[in-house]
Amino acid sequence: MDERSLILRHGYAEAVAGSGGMPVIIPPANDNPEAVAGLIDGLLLSGGNDLLPSYYGEEVLHTACVKPVAKERSDFEFALLKAVLKLGKPILAICYGMQLLNVAFGGTLYQDIESQVMTTLDHRTGEHGIKIIQSGAVDMPTLECNYIVNSHHHQAVRRLGDELDAFAVSDDGIVEGIYKKGYTFVLGTQWHPERGLSDGISEGIFRAFINKCSK
Repeated sequence: MDERSLILRHGYAEAVAGSGGMPVIIPPANDNPEAVAGLIDGLLLSGGNDLLPSYYGEEVLHTACVKPVAKERSDFEFALLKAVLKLGKPILAICYGMQLLNVAFGGTLYQDIESQVMTTLDHRTGEHGIKIIQSGAVDMPTLECNYIVNSHHHQAVRRLGDELDAFAVSDDGIVEGIYKKGYTFVLGTQWHPERGLSDGISEGIFRAFINKCSK
């Protein structure tokens, strides 16, 4: 008997449903991502462990504690992302999902912030401030400049992918939000907006995503 499990935290589905959408969970076992892309109104790439460094042309650093997501999952998500982009449908990518989005466009990652970046911020646990540097990236009329968001990651965007730009950075300069310029809605957040719906920005991001999906 196959005892492997597919696990997704409740917060993702609850945030989608709470914003007016209907969550559909897609397991990474479908060999026809184009067909899946045609059935959904938008794609949410959820969080997870680490993306294998081989996807962006690197070996695992001996100083980095890399816990890779199953290659089966990452391969499927890359293929599904490509198919959804081709159809011009909205995409929201969270934490590991944002890192995958960046790599899909040719970007790279810090394998381990603590060993590769000079910073006093703890990105693994707790929360920290972010600064919005591109307010037009998120379709929210009352977007402010600064927010406090949760933080649960040890990897991060290093070089931005082609056609991507940062819309938010942390106080130490780590990229916390990215978007695709000239596209209806492709947004990535390094924090978990599904866990911080009362932080002043996360609920608006989900509502903007679902609003784009409904159109």
